[in-house]
Amino acid sequence: MAEDSDLEKTESATPRRIEKAREEGQVARSRELSTFALLSAGFFGTWAMSGSIGEHTQNMLRAAFTFDHATVFETRSMLIGAGVVGREGLSVLFPVLALTGVAALLAPLALGGWLISTKSWEPKFSRLDPIAGLGRMFSINGPIQLGLSFAKTLVVGIIGTTAILNRRDEILALAMQPMHEAFANAVHLIGVCCGMTVAGMALVAALDVPYQLWSYHKKLRMTKDEVKREHRENEGDPHVKGRIRQQQRAIARRRMMGEVPKADVVVTNPTHFAVALKYTDGEMRAPKVVAKGVNLVAARIRELAVENNVPLLEAPPLARALYHNVELNREIPGPLYGAVAEVLAWVYQLKRFRDEGGEKPVAPTEFDVPAELDKGGVPDDEAMQEAADALGDENEGNGASA
Repeated sequence: MAEDSDLEKTESATPRRIEKAREEGQVARSRELSTFALLSAGFFGTWAMSGSIGEHTQNMLRAAFTFDHATVFETRSMLIGAGVVGREGLSVLFPVLALTGVAALLAPLALGGWLISTKSWEPKFSRLDPIAGLGRMFSINGPIQLGLSFAKTLVVGIIGTTAILNRRDEILALAMQPMHEAFANAVHLIGVCCGMTVAGMALVAALDVPYQLWSYHKKLRMTKDEVKREHRENEGDPHVKGRIRQQQRAIARRRMMGEVPKADVVVTNPTHFAVALKYTDGEMRAPKVVAKGVNLVAARIRELAVENNVPLLEAPPLARALYHNVELNREIPGPLYGAVAEVLAWVYQLKRFRDEGGEKPVAPTEFDVPAELDKGGVPDDEAMQEAADALGDENEGNGASA
């Protein structure tokens, strides 16, 4: 398909794509880097412990080639001698093997880090597809890998051949030297040749690592449609999210409207704003805003208040200040204590008038509302949307806590 064409995969892999590839066992790896790390560990370990290795090797050879006619036919003595040789051999090899083992574990950290993925062990019958295999053989990756292998062989071969040819006289002279001296010189020559080979592998690894990183990120590249699809999966479809937020706002609005009949008073603008207040002595430190709205929502709050005999008080500055500065189900701020206290005093007088009769209390008209809290005006569509979103967030938070 055109969507899967490498020509259309122009976008860098997203973090989610890289993480998914790691889960499937796909990470950047360089065999040449691992080979270089193993050879370096083996070479430098052998070089650093050459004295100990030489001593143990001599002991091993002495025990192996010592001939005792009296014990040559005794099986038990032969087994003891084999055990001595084995211990000496293990003493020679163990430090170097341990060092190379550590290098083998640490080498992958240089590129992709350690990765344990069971998915990479799962059988994939698609790998048995001969057509796909031929495609991999004749892809651009095949000639590049072949070229790198040829370059590695060429570099190592040239360096090794050069090292041997430059020291051919020293190598031939070993046959004329005493055994102890010849052994020491031979070890030195082997060390020099191995060191030059390790240096050649360093060059090969320096060429292979950038290519492997480039190849890895190239395989993970994505098309623009894949990036958009992943973004939609992570962020969610905007239409679906909008529908969910709309439902959340509707649920929150119904919950808020259910608090209006329980309110003590509804402060109005009188047309554009409506804020319902409630105060329970001994349970609340200050009155709370249990419902608020503008325009149609404000009209519905007023209707519910009338239906449930909740007092309505026209106080435009106070209504605007409460609407703009107090969140839903939050206590009123200190600067509005005095104004709200006058409102509640009128509410208590009105309740006593309804219960006991007498002179009807006069509704207050003057309120001490700080000018900086009264933003005035009628909310525009954007402000109304923000208020609705805040209402939806409040409902979402309440749902999560529930």
